[in-house]
Amino acid sequence: MITETNRKWWVLVGVSTLSFLGCIDLTIVNTAAPAIRQELDADVAQLQLIVNIFIVALSMFMVTAGRLSDLFGRRKVLYIGAGLFGLASLGAGLATEIEWLIAFRFLQGAACAVLYTSSSTIVSDAFPEEQRGRAIGALFGVNGVGLAVGPMLGGFIVGWLDWHWVFWINVPLTAVALLICAFSVRESRGGEDGARIDWPGLVLVGLALSGLIFGLTFNDTFGWGSWQVLGPLGVGVVALVLFVVVERKAEFPIVRFELFRNRLFVSALSADFALAFFYTLALFLMPLYLSWVRDYGELTIGLMMLPTTATMAIASPFVGRLVERVGPRPLLSFGFAAFALSALCQSMLKPDSSLGFVILSFALMGIGWAFVLGPAAVAALSSVPDRMAGLAVGSTWTFHNFGGAVGLAVGMTVYRSSAEGSLVENLTARGVETGSWTKEAVTNPDAALVLLKEHGSITGKEADDLLDSLFSAGDQAAMWLLAGTSLAALLVILLLGRGRGGGASAEQGPGAADVPQQSAGAGHAAVPEAEPDVRTPR
Repeated sequence: MITETNRKWWVLVGVSTLSFLGCIDLTIVNTAAPAIRQELDADVAQLQLIVNIFIVALSMFMVTAGRLSDLFGRRKVLYIGAGLFGLASLGAGLATEIEWLIAFRFLQGAACAVLYTSSSTIVSDAFPEEQRGRAIGALFGVNGVGLAVGPMLGGFIVGWLDWHWVFWINVPLTAVALLICAFSVRESRGGEDGARIDWPGLVLVGLALSGLIFGLTFNDTFGWGSWQVLGPLGVGVVALVLFVVVERKAEFPIVRFELFRNRLFVSALSADFALAFFYTLALFLMPLYLSWVRDYGELTIGLMMLPTTATMAIASPFVGRLVERVGPRPLLSFGFAAFALSALCQSMLKPDSSLGFVILSFALMGIGWAFVLGPAAVAALSSVPDRMAGLAVGSTWTFHNFGGAVGLAVGMTVYRSSAEGSLVENLTARGVETGSWTKEAVTNPDAALVLLKEHGSITGKEADDLLDSLFSAGDQAAMWLLAGTSLAALLVILLLGRGRGGGASAEQGPGAADVPQQSAGAGHAAVPEAEPDVRTPR
């Protein structure tokens, strides 16, 4: 029974369930894609659209969803988003043509923008200040597990049932979560008095984000120099410039650029960008190492991902309690140090690496994930007043999604370049003529053995050694990129944490430089005089 005493915990359960489903759908379709391709006769470009159109829609509507929740009520917007998500999931499972599936995936992504932004602000409103860090830590721990277990869960569902249930499973779980929320979540708002929707800004930010994300996401399908990539990138850049111009003159802008002079807010944005940059690339390459290099089956691969997901899930509640005591910046710094160490360890993985070293490498990623995801959300919420909470969360999740798209695009470009270079070098040393087929061998592991046999008469252990070598070269380059990105994020956070005049930051718990009037773990601390006054409406 829901009482006033336990209401906040029911809010956390209901909202976490919805947010968890949204996070799972970001990654669960990857393992279902081959089955979808076979049944719906999809080509490679369409298959990639099924997976990535979700990210495009998510990025398009993230800031919009945060703004709408502030203006019209977080509870109301959450219900609308959850209802749309359930209906889109039902439609995706019923789709018999690839075009309809792509359309429903777009609607899923748009709905998940609401689930992501409303969830943290509703949880923050439900808990008292002294428990907000812990509650947000638990929420984002659940979100992180959803992101990480998606591929494993998708493989299990497709194996036991079929790909339709990857979408249909959302419907009853969404209904249960909405029922819990109906009896526990109270309405809250955060918008300025008399605020109106900035429609020109919404259109421009949608065009900017969708163009940039689309171009970055589909470079592998069409090529960096193709009009399919350069066109959207050009539209995105032009729309982004116009968005900045329009928003600076808007009475009630979607993005308050004064916030970017707030060091804690910028720290949160940087952390979210670098976090997604890391895990989208790492989660793509880790299963590839386990299957391609170590020859593990699907179930074993799923179990081998547990050191990352389980570590993150176990550590997140602890991190949530810790952020209330020391503030977000020290935890963010520790998290990116763990990420960098994980990337360095993964760059050294070989076919004969000990199981303990592999587990350590993956567990370090889980530790980094736990120490970044929740504290970044707390940092964003701590840097703004309550009326701008939805805007803050929407902004951080937008940077999060953009970081993921950039990380996967740039990281896989680095991987393929290094892997193909290694393959060409090894083939040349063997006197084998190389050509365009080497690129296909790198990008399509299933065809690599056939291509090596056809063009170089290389079979058996020699072929396996070549594939291991090219993967190791590509993986090492990608992991060095992730290590560098993590260290860069760590440096940015440390520099932003330094006090005026170059002194050390006062981030030592309550009384931190950016949030002097409350604990850094509190939901919405005041902004000091040295920072822009984001509390006063324009």
